[in-house]
Amino acid sequence: MSIAHGIRSLGVLGAGQMGLGIALVASLRAKVPVLLHDRSTDQVKKGLSLMDKLLDKDVAKGRITSEQAKEARDRVTVVGGDVGVKGLRDVDMVVEAVSENLALKQSIFQSFAAELRPDAILATNTSSISITKIAASVIPENATAASAEGKASAGRVVGLHFFNPVPVMAIMCLEKGIATREDIDTTLKLGMNHPMGPLQLADFIGLDTCLAIQQTLYEGTSDSKYRPSVLLERMVDAQWYGRKNGKGFYEYNN
Repeated sequence: MSIAHGIRSLGVLGAGQMGLGIALVASLRAKVPVLLHDRSTDQVKKGLSLMDKLLDKDVAKGRITSEQAKEARDRVTVVGGDVGVKGLRDVDMVVEAVSENLALKQSIFQSFAAELRPDAILATNTSSISITKIAASVIPENATAASAEGKASAGRVVGLHFFNPVPVMAIMCLEKGIATREDIDTTLKLGMNHPMGPLQLADFIGLDTCLAIQQTLYEGTSDSKYRPSVLLERMVDAQWYGRKNGKGFYEYNN
């Protein structure tokens, strides 16, 4: 069965946790072909391995059939790291899902504007960086010539953030001794039916990533409610990044 929408092909830049999730949802739920690109071949292998595990889990729980899982997996094509953004040039829409670094995103969107079709939608998954600053990067210095080619429009840049909460206030409760890490996580799991607690989720996301997002929000708004937790800053300074290196709010056997 086909889905009625205007996106016939999707590009995803970044095969990390968010990029992989976006590619999976697009292929499984929206049923569109997905071109997945990441400059790291190791990251691509990890991402595809996780995708296979998630699809197998859905089949085991009866959420989808094995045929649907295979169809979803077959819709995802890896674009080699050596090809770069050029490998995504024919997609109707591309979603950028890389690290929360403004300079990096600006560089990527400059490449998008130069290499992708003029009518392609350019989306960023950023959770904290100004969409306006990212959009401005698609307009080159020679804007008149680029405009004539139809590539200079910042209006085709959109923010498309897929929810992956950054649980800083939960961290504040731990920092102030209001509750233990287990109590905080159990409260959210039992009280709101979350599959994992906020501190567990922070470990899963990466504490360095959580901190980077909070710092960007705080610097961009000067609003004290976005001030990063001192505890979070100290943990990152100590290189306690969470699940990916074995120690965060919890310890993991990697």
